Amino acid sequence: MWRSALTVYQLLVVSQPLRAQTEVPVAAVAPQNCSLECLRQGRPECEYCRVSADDIKKTLGFNSLHISGGCIPWPCLELLGDEDPSICEHYVQAPNDVKIEFVHEPNPKYDTAVISWRPSHYGIAFLRGFRVYVQALGGTTVACQLLLFNRNVSLSASKAQTVYKSDPFPGLSLGSRYAVTVMALPVPEEWDKFYQGLYFSTRSCTEKNGLDQCKQDWYPRHVDVQQEGSNITVTFNLAPTNLGIREYYCQCNGNGKMKYTDIVPDSSRNQTHHSFQLSDLHEGTNYNCTIAAKQVDAVRKRFKIHVTGSQKDSSPSFAVVLALCLPAAAIFGVLLAALLCWRSKMHRKQVDVNPEILPLDEENKTQKEVVLWAGDTPTPPHLLICYSGHDGPAHVKAVMQLGAFVQQHMATKVCLDLWDSLGVAEEGRMAWYCRQIRESDFVLVICSPGLRQSRDPEVTRDDKLDLTPNACSSEAIIQLIGEELGRAKARGEDLSKYMAAVFKYSQETDIPTELRLASHYSLPRDLPLLFSHLHGVALHRPGAYLKINNITEEGFARVPTGAALQFAIQEAGMALSGKQRHVEDGQDCGRVHA
Repeated sequence: MWRSALTVYQLLVVSQPLRAQTEVPVAAVAPQNCSLECLRQGRPECEYCRVSADDIKKTLGFNSLHISGGCIPWPCLELLGDEDPSICEHYVQAPNDVKIEFVHEPNPKYDTAVISWRPSHYGIAFLRGFRVYVQALGGTTVACQLLLFNRNVSLSASKAQTVYKSDPFPGLSLGSRYAVTVMALPVPEEWDKFYQGLYFSTRSCTEKNGLDQCKQDWYPRHVDVQQEGSNITVTFNLAPTNLGIREYYCQCNGNGKMKYTDIVPDSSRNQTHHSFQLSDLHEGTNYNCTIAAKQVDAVRKRFKIHVTGSQKDSSPSFAVVLALCLPAAAIFGVLLAALLCWRSKMHRKQVDVNPEILPLDEENKTQKEVVLWAGDTPTPPHLLICYSGHDGPAHVKAVMQLGAFVQQHMATKVCLDLWDSLGVAEEGRMAWYCRQIRESDFVLVICSPGLRQSRDPEVTRDDKLDLTPNACSSEAIIQLIGEELGRAKARGEDLSKYMAAVFKYSQETDIPTELRLASHYSLPRDLPLLFSHLHGVALHRPGAYLKINNITEEGFARVPTGAALQFAIQEAGMALSGKQRHVEDGQDCGRVHA
């Protein structure tokens, strides 16, 4: 019995070093610092080296390597196959497991990446090296590294698990997209599986350097709101002094109005935090607020404020009320007597008044002051326009012209999927819309007959050729906005973020049920009301009214973008009426045949 136990113990002891040996990770192989001459001679100290551009120029006499990033088209034949071209004519498959690793870069504006991969075991005995390309997407910047084995090296199948690395690729812009291609050498002309590609993004400035070192990405992370009576105090953290941010702003939207506050902290008193007062906020109202540095495209911090009503602790006594009311009653009696006496005198003088003067006097009393809007909003609101492509290209053109007019003449930054096709293709349509709905200040849904019919299960559509790429996703977007509206209504939050509008060739019944809680507008008739909604300003006040040039129903067509909008709306109306007549004629023909 004890001999069996001793045998099992010995087997366990022997197997422990084997298990530990299998768990040891294989070290990555980095390029050596050696010359092309060393590779061509096959010296053992030059097993895996990077061929520099100077060596290529010296060997082949090329002077335009900057065009291809420092590489040449057929490196194996040109550099290693001069004596024996057969070593560059075998099939070698593309590498596997291409990965990106970011290393230390002292310059805070750039990033440095190292590419790693594993060679394929197909044709590994004939592998001569690798060529690594890194190119900026949408640009012409190309960086290339040529990595070769010496002519006497022949890798075994076990080397397929070895990780090979490139030299660092420096000078990559932060927050940018790049494409990397790792190519196995040699590359025969008839072989199409010789490379492996990968897209990657460099780190953002915040990821690399931290938020306190990035002016474009900085935002107030800590915001505290306190209310004492009718006073609202907001405290937030200031930007580090090295960023050079000296001014901030706060914008609150609630109950269809906007409250904008400029903030200029005194850094000599406190360099880390600042507190300011918000006034003229209505009791019982929910406000959606943003605070940010007063910089172009600054990142905004969102927070909410609910203004509660102030409560009095004690009520005045009866004696105090009586003491105050008696003198007030006496003064009121004296004023009433004087008023009656004055009216009697005026009545007696009415006989001598010239009747031609009365209309002029009344007309002067009814004149109102005209206040011109300056139009210099420092931070224009962000407006997302959603629509349906079921009504054809004419309706889509009208939506585009509306976006152009609103952005040019209503001091608003418009987000439209047709203007950001690259972002939509990169993120996906639904992901793009979800992000824009979350980040925009306002969302405007252009409702149309096609949008209503697309949500009606009893309506069948045969005009598939008129569908735009967003036609299939518009129903899901409307459903998402409807859920956001219902959620905000249940929480008692402000609903002014969402709006619905129809062009004059559509009807109010085209607005889906989910959007009935949102504000409704008919365009172009309600362009002034839309402007008032976006900027939180009142169009009328006692004795004055606000005048904004080029956005009234009569005057918007005087500017080029307004004229284009009017023409697009007319074209869309005619196209829609023609389509409806075509449908009715088809139904009549069907009844005749029946």
